[in-house]
Amino acid sequence: MKLVRKDLEKDNAGQVTLIPEEPEDMWHTYNLLQVGDSLRASTIRKVQTESATGSVGSNRIRTTLTLCVEAIDFDSQACQLRVKGTNIQENEYVKMGAYHTIELEPNRQFTLAKKQWDSVVLERIEQACDPAWSADVAGMTLTRAKVEVNIPRKRKGNCSQHDRALERFYEQVVQAIQRHINFEVVKCVLVASPGFVREQFCDYMFQQAVKTDNKLLLENRSKFLQVHSSSGHKYALKEALCDPAVTSRLSDTKAAGEVKALDDFYKMLQHEPDRAFYGLKHVEKANEAMAIDTLLISDELFRHQDVATRARYVKLVDSVRENMGTVRIFSSLHVSGEQLGQLTGVAAILRFPVAELSDQEDESSSEED
Repeated sequence: MKLVRKDLEKDNAGQVTLIPEEPEDMWHTYNLLQVGDSLRASTIRKVQTESATGSVGSNRIRTTLTLCVEAIDFDSQACQLRVKGTNIQENEYVKMGAYHTIELEPNRQFTLAKKQWDSVVLERIEQACDPAWSADVAGMTLTRAKVEVNIPRKRKGNCSQHDRALERFYEQVVQAIQRHINFEVVKCVLVASPGFVREQFCDYMFQQAVKTDNKLLLENRSKFLQVHSSSGHKYALKEALCDPAVTSRLSDTKAAGEVKALDDFYKMLQHEPDRAFYGLKHVEKANEAMAIDTLLISDELFRHQDVATRARYVKLVDSVRENMGTVRIFSSLHVSGEQLGQLTGVAAILRFPVAELSDQEDESSSEED
């Protein structure tokens, strides 16, 4: 993401002009947008024209509109972002108050204005515009390519059909890797599978790379890391990321940090449940006791349409940081974020046990009864 301009007042009102450069930048933009914001961007509008003879026609023209945001739609697989709202700045083609939908696109700048830019959105801009952070393990789990090939079983005395199908499958995977992976940005490529498929695939890939003098693959051979997984499906990704060989290789990346934090939380919940809390009310009470060592929170919570509810989550994040706690904001599009979402989206590892909180909850509920 490229920051073109940032104009903020002392009360944190103001506007920011950005240019999304990568598909993941559309995800960042989605997380910056809120209902009630003002968005200015170039867009296509269908307009009616009348000729000198009175005949009416229509043309598609490109114009710049400023919308008051009413609805936001993000397609995570296509990385497409559509923003619907009413026009708040009249131009020659569109009247004030008219509805329009802007489709934000990579490499096309937009200006976003807010009445208040809070710490969470400002941090996201800082991270999105930092090249070192963008070279991290992606905060999104996207299916870039799905390769499916029917592979016949081996037959006694005749394995040729099986071998040809397997080779065809390997070749399609190699093509997908070259098409979808930017090795200038990617630090590590995990090749995960049950059995010995990953070893056989990597052997095939690099043998072919030597034969064809494929410098792209040969120069990046050290980035490939083989790891066991129970299947080739998306849900097995967390299992692969928890492998010790992977965690040591990715120790300095955001995704690995999230996986470890979630793993630490589950271990704490199992062995010292008074030091592992989840659910907003419990976590807030732990924060009041200044007990939070690590806060785990899903970015999905900051997209809450209710301003007061969103402000509550932002206040929690700011407070934990003020109390010298660590805050990990999980991407809801990453497997670890999906898992955190099953725990209400907010959890905390505590510095010390706070057993009386659960007791207080029980007492207050019995009094209400």
